[in-house]
Amino acid sequence: MEPALQGFIKAESSRRSRIRQLISDNQVLAMAALLWPLLAMVMAGQIQGSRADSAPGHFNDHFYAGWRPDHVWLADEGRTINLMLDNNTGSGFRSYHSYAHGYVSISIKLVPSNSAGVVVAYYMSSERTNTTEDWDEIDFEFLGNVSGQPWILQTNIFTNGTGGREQRIFLWFDPTEDYHDYSMLWNPHQIVWYVDSVPVRIYRNTSITYATYPKYKPMAIYSSIWNGDSWATRGGLEKINWTYSPFITSYTNFLVDACEWNLPNQAPSCFWYTQPYWWDQPDKWTLSVAEKNYYMYYTKQYTIYDYCVDTLRYPNQMPECATPPWD
Repeated sequence: MEPALQGFIKAESSRRSRIRQLISDNQVLAMAALLWPLLAMVMAGQIQGSRADSAPGHFNDHFYAGWRPDHVWLADEGRTINLMLDNNTGSGFRSYHSYAHGYVSISIKLVPSNSAGVVVAYYMSSERTNTTEDWDEIDFEFLGNVSGQPWILQTNIFTNGTGGREQRIFLWFDPTEDYHDYSMLWNPHQIVWYVDSVPVRIYRNTSITYATYPKYKPMAIYSSIWNGDSWATRGGLEKINWTYSPFITSYTNFLVDACEWNLPNQAPSCFWYTQPYWWDQPDKWTLSVAEKNYYMYYTKQYTIYDYCVDTLRYPNQMPECATPPWD
């Protein structure tokens, strides 16, 4: 959750033009229409088949409204929650418990219409206070846009309080029309960010990344909607148009299958011995062949920013950037 990235504003216009061209290309749309149902079925089988005993639950099973509950309301007998942002405040929720390794997935429907300046954050974070300097964090951040422009998904990772590892993609669908699954797999070997079971980012635990890989701090699960118009859309050039408020985002299909660890308690056995759990089986230590193919296709087509290639911001590339996403 950092301010505008150096060099991003200048380059974003040309990137947007390129992606809009891609999205509007009839050939690509036709191919996507044919492939997406197959993709969804294949990839869902790859992930969900491994967690057959897990099923989405109600909001109150795992979460509570921790920020401005007067801007939060449940629907569908507790299966859905809505967060609201107006010109007074945003709102948010968090999990009752913290976790060390596991799998988290929530289906989200984002703010429709003109959402410039609106940020919807969904992330895991270790406990923080105003003086905390060494927290860990795994981020999804959805950056709103003016009407007709695609939403941007930004991912990031913090270790011991150090982030600056942003990657951004355009979503290849309209995330305001229906719910889509956004998931995080975290085990001692890798962190994977999924969109509808498509891996869009990987951060591996290797000899190079060992010092910057989240390992020993349990993290709670959070989500919020808030005013980020100082940086979120075109580097802060597009401000929130409050005539479109209130801005509402909705969540459903809450799935938490993870190792529960609430400080100051000692680390539980599931932290030290994760092998019995599906999310740390050998087939989850790297991507499957199908996942690798989809990762390469979607990141190639839709990536618009990657800190690893931002030489203006990082003249000396971060060490993990030389690490391939799999062996």
